[in-house]
Amino acid sequence: MHIRRSSPVSPAPSPRSRGPRGRRTASRRAGTVGTFLAVAALLVSACTSSGQPERPKPGNPAAGAALAALPRATPAALKPYYAQKLAWRGCGVPGFQCATLKAPLDYAKPEAGDTELAVARKKATGPGERIGSLLVNPGGPGGSAIGYLQQYAGIGYPVDVRARYDMVAVDPRGVAGSDPVECLGGRQMDRYTQTDLTPDDARETDLLVGAYRKFARGCGADAPRLLRHVSTTEAARDMDVLRAVLGDDRLSYVGASYGTYLGATYAGLYPDRVGRVVLDGGMDPSLPARRMNLDQTAGFETAFQAFARDCVRRSDCPLGSKTADVGRNLKAFFDKLDARPLPAGDADGRKLGESLATTGVIAAMYDEGAWPTLRDALSSAMRENDGAGLLSLSDSYYERDADGRYSNLMFANAAVNCLDLPPAFTTPDQVRKALPAFEKASPVFGEGLAWATLNCAYWPVPASGQPQRIEARGAAPIVVVGTTRDPATPYRWSRSLSRQLTSARLLTYNGDGHTAYGRGSRCIDTTINTYLLRGTPPARGKRC
Repeated sequence: MHIRRSSPVSPAPSPRSRGPRGRRTASRRAGTVGTFLAVAALLVSACTSSGQPERPKPGNPAAGAALAALPRATPAALKPYYAQKLAWRGCGVPGFQCATLKAPLDYAKPEAGDTELAVARKKATGPGERIGSLLVNPGGPGGSAIGYLQQYAGIGYPVDVRARYDMVAVDPRGVAGSDPVECLGGRQMDRYTQTDLTPDDARETDLLVGAYRKFARGCGADAPRLLRHVSTTEAARDMDVLRAVLGDDRLSYVGASYGTYLGATYAGLYPDRVGRVVLDGGMDPSLPARRMNLDQTAGFETAFQAFARDCVRRSDCPLGSKTADVGRNLKAFFDKLDARPLPAGDADGRKLGESLATTGVIAAMYDEGAWPTLRDALSSAMRENDGAGLLSLSDSYYERDADGRYSNLMFANAAVNCLDLPPAFTTPDQVRKALPAFEKASPVFGEGLAWATLNCAYWPVPASGQPQRIEARGAAPIVVVGTTRDPATPYRWSRSLSRQLTSARLLTYNGDGHTAYGRGSRCIDTTINTYLLRGTPPARGKRC
């Protein structure tokens, strides 16, 4: 699913989250009006009566071992990387410069070779004294931070922020411009995304497992060494090299969705180098993959119920006039597509089956601004047997262009997810036993999302990471932002992350959609802008 990242519906990456791509629909997804797949969780109350975030209790997964900080002194073998000079050049987008950063492929063996990372910036415009560099990451894993910077952050962030910060992005290792992982060609991906994610018998189960195996083999054949070194921890260490090369004593950073996990990991490794850090749509690093997937399934159900309540108030709602009927009617529609896909006017002959339709619906859960588009697409499919609208939503989620080419989003998503955490399930039997829990979390999406978590079971390299708390003791104040009805990074996760980070302030947005900054809430935007420009964090218990 999405945030921790896994792709919800079709066999794709394992759970994770995708981050916003831009204001409302510009970049929220990992591909559509959404964001990068994320791991979600159930909604829960936010704080104690005192307004202070609750601390982990014994027996809570967050009460385990915490991520240890790295030594403050830079190892001698890494000093050449920290001392390198970037050769900035124009990169085709007016006002932006690009460069290449070198980092060790393996931080434990720097002498074993380098990986090259794509970096971009837009220099502070003034007026006002320059504060430093502001690194941005939109989520994923797998989202291009440079694409996000050039398409949104570098032109759409508040004028005052862009005036006083150099806006900077680095594509994490394995992503987009930074030695991208590639797994399947366009036609192969078309077949992969259409694989049935709700197998009815042994034959369909074997086909699904075969699709996961083929996807994994493709990734392993493309980058056998790189796949072992695309973890979030390594990406965070790359960010510290970039911080030093840019000349900043501390890292200032805005990360969304999976970008919060990346930013929190940085803070845990380098607490003394934390500047002004915003983590929007928090992920909980203490959770194992199975729990993350189950939480995200519940998160999408929460968002879907909000959509259902809105839909039945509209005259054009194709799913009924009562909220209680919406989910049942949509599930019945998916079942029909499982038996007989709809024509979708696709030049490559694709039809709208259950998997692609489910992806299209989930994509629209990331931003309530996409709900009218979803109603139109469902009306066309259910009333006119035209699947083009839902197919378009699904394509945007997967970042498939009109020529049938896919970005490397889903490849990188799987590569990072499957390395960061041991798989949620290792056999189809384990998935079947877990189906009741997933279907309870979401009667509409639960079955498909449960099977989607099986992909990492066949990954060509073993996971190198484990769930762990991140405390970042000694760090400057960090702002964690949580949206109460976020589908991909449930509010519960932001609460948990804010409890773990010892210097965190939780900023709550009572609303719908994935993440909160730059989505139209003046309260959220003003609070975050004040923090970025003045260093003043929000008051404890602040809600918008």
